[in-house]
Amino acid sequence: MSNESYTEISNLLEIISKNGRTYDLEKIKFAFSYAKEMHEGQMRLSGEPYISHPISVAEIVAQLGLDTDSICAAFLHDTVEDCPDKTNLDEITRLFGCDVALLVDGVTKIKSINIEDKEEEHIENVRRMLLAMSKDIRVIFIKLCDRVHNMRTLYVKKDAKRRATALETMHIYAPLAHRLGMQKIKQELENYALQYLDPIGYDEVKKHIEGKYGENVSFIENLKAFVTEKLESLNIDFKLKGRVKTVYSVYRKMYNQSKSFDEIYDFYALRIIVDSELECYTVLGLIHEMFKSMPGRFKDYISTPKPNMYQSLHTTVIGREGIPFEVQIRTKEMHQIAEYGIAAHWKYKSGEKSSADIDKKLGWISKLIDTESDVIDHEDFLHAFKIDIFHDETFVFTPKGDVVALPLGATLIDFAYTIHTGVGNKMVGAKINGRIAPIDSVPKNGDIVEVITSNASKGPSRDWLNIVKTSEARNKIRQWFKKEKRAENILVGKSVIDKEFARIRANVTEDEKAEIVALIGKRFGMNEADDLYNAIGYGGVPVSKVEPKIKTEYEKLYAEKHKDDAPVVIEPTVNNLNRKRKSTGGVIIDGEDGCAVKFARCCNPLPGESIIGFITKGYGISIHKSDCPNIRNAYTHEENANRFVKAEWDIPTNSSYKSSYDSAIQILVNNRMSLLAEITAALSEMKVDIVSISTKNIEDTTLMNMTISCKDIGHFNAILSRIRNIKDVIRVTRVVSSSK
Repeated sequence: MSNESYTEISNLLEIISKNGRTYDLEKIKFAFSYAKEMHEGQMRLSGEPYISHPISVAEIVAQLGLDTDSICAAFLHDTVEDCPDKTNLDEITRLFGCDVALLVDGVTKIKSINIEDKEEEHIENVRRMLLAMSKDIRVIFIKLCDRVHNMRTLYVKKDAKRRATALETMHIYAPLAHRLGMQKIKQELENYALQYLDPIGYDEVKKHIEGKYGENVSFIENLKAFVTEKLESLNIDFKLKGRVKTVYSVYRKMYNQSKSFDEIYDFYALRIIVDSELECYTVLGLIHEMFKSMPGRFKDYISTPKPNMYQSLHTTVIGREGIPFEVQIRTKEMHQIAEYGIAAHWKYKSGEKSSADIDKKLGWISKLIDTESDVIDHEDFLHAFKIDIFHDETFVFTPKGDVVALPLGATLIDFAYTIHTGVGNKMVGAKINGRIAPIDSVPKNGDIVEVITSNASKGPSRDWLNIVKTSEARNKIRQWFKKEKRAENILVGKSVIDKEFARIRANVTEDEKAEIVALIGKRFGMNEADDLYNAIGYGGVPVSKVEPKIKTEYEKLYAEKHKDDAPVVIEPTVNNLNRKRKSTGGVIIDGEDGCAVKFARCCNPLPGESIIGFITKGYGISIHKSDCPNIRNAYTHEENANRFVKAEWDIPTNSSYKSSYDSAIQILVNNRMSLLAEITAALSEMKVDIVSISTKNIEDTTLMNMTISCKDIGHFNAILSRIRNIKDVIRVTRVVSSSK
């Protein structure tokens, strides 16, 4: 390896030397050299050689304390996809071994999980990610490190790409990092994402933080000195750190909890790291002697760890200046797990016991995969994913004192199935703190929950599927009905199918009906009609997914039955020689046949508005609003006289035509934190897609340029009316759109 190459990875080698692990340095250096050779000539948008990205990812991986193969895979993670003419997975296996190849393959297969993709593609990518994680959790570690570096360099992308990547990061990768206990990576991803999702709110909170810290610049240093003196007097070996809350953390509390900046009491914090759990409680007692504690602000996550393994003591106290601050107390190992989560196990533990411990802590991944394999409904799987990944937790106790963590909002039925499948299936009642409670009740933190069971129970009710919140409970209920009530499920499913045939007035024989149901069943991977009936009955396939397919298959069958019928011949006449021609864009063109249609960018017409067609040279027919200035100008030129054609909208219900059209708007607002978030939330409630968005500050106001998708002019006007009603919106106007 040349001296220049050593220089390129000198920072990585320094990180490795401080890790306290044994590394195969020759293998790591070879992986770097190979990646550099493969990416030779490739450049990033920033203008840097592409190899700078794998180097940065490898450095972040090394900072997590991961092993040799993980660092090698970080160097190689883009080679198979970006250099297919130079290398492939077999070659990676030959040169670096099966483990490295498995990691590279796993990272490669986790494609962009764009939350604006079609539902099926989105779910498939999430499923692929979970499967890769289940095979080797290091895959998602490397992917998270890759995402961290991409977010650090996101400024070189265009506005639309920045926003899409930031959304993906906030909705998928930051919550995953949180679920894996990797708080350091989670916080960095959240802060970068917020910069692009709500730049106004981000800047406002950042100014608040800098201003408050500037006013009390000596506060934390004085606290550290005071606490240090006390701890040293007790001969406790400790490390003491001070911090202020991150921008996103403050933003989230202000926006979600409607708090003012001054109401955030844990803005300042001290973190005390000691050697043992006993010392944690000793230091806690000392802190409460030194400062006045705030009631209700103490949390013991050591005796009751979070599901992502986080352990620490939290208490909020009042400083001598009257300023509240939080104190976090933990051991060195707890601190590493708090910072790096599951990844910390690769640094501190090894052997079969560690492997079993990791598998236990990653059980939620297996549960999600089990849910996905048994449930065909994509929406249901996504719901399970969001519940298990995104939601906060509630901690309740069994009568024996065992702690059970449930997603926030989970019911007593969820609790029963968390304890054991048999407990859930035999459940007939429940108690909260010794009192009988409805089984759909939601327990609170600290409640003692007891499940009442009976051998005489007939099993769960179908209604429970609409009550439970966790994928685990829903999956176990479905499994019970699938196994125990197949005959009943088939009758329920057949009744549903028969009603749908009757609703669409299908004229079919029993054999034709069976043929249609069999075809639909095959789409869901089922060999027999009874399997589909059973799946509908126990809830594995929702009725809403089957009904449109029945109509489609019936129409195909009807068309096939009548394909040999004699066509009706209509003699051409003067009137129908100039008959109207339908375009694929949802308009009818008068007098022109076979022409391509595009919507003019100068006015972006919407269904419901008067339109006219203009024959362009080489581009078919351009559709304009009738009052478009460009059209009025074209009327003044004689050479355009024969280029105008009549056009009118033809958007039938349930047609194959495009159901949404892009239109650009400009919004002038007063500068206020979270206003952009309020506007996007309002559009989300109206199920309006945001195609692109950009902002520009003008003194005390901000000009937002936004492209949205809408159905027609009525829908567009309703959107504008909703935005105008938001506080601090000065005006909303329609402007030139960039594209259809």
